[in-house]
Amino acid sequence: QVHLVESGGGSVQTGGSLQLACTASGYTTPWKYMAWFRQAPGKEREEVAGVWPTSLDRFSAAHADSVKGRFSASVDNGKNVLYLQMNGLKAEDTAMYYCAASSVGISDNSWRDQQRYNYWGQGTQVTVSS
Repeated sequence: QVHLVESGGGSVQTGGSLQLACTASGYTTPWKYMAWFRQAPGKEREEVAGVWPTSLDRFSAAHADSVKGRFSASVDNGKNVLYLQMNGLKAEDTAMYYCAASSVGISDNSWRDQQRYNYWGQGTQVTVSS
């Protein structure tokens, strides 16, 4: 059973930066397929970024168009931590951010599919104000 705990959320002003972290425990494999999603009040949960292994020590990442160029997802496989570096934050980035992990794998074509993720964290709130 994989357990995910997010941290790093908070309140920042427009243009500011935050780094979210998702610490995973319970993994019995070095192959980790993980992603960030977010949900704003009154809106559906949407994808932010996905990370998947391309070899034992290399990962590939993809980002939603809405955050491309501002957010960057990465993973420290040795520490079992998924990161989301968020720069140039906008008011529309305000949301609860969730970390998710898949035991069936993801790729560039499938990381957006929330049905592929069977483990979810409790979320960390990000609030951006002007």
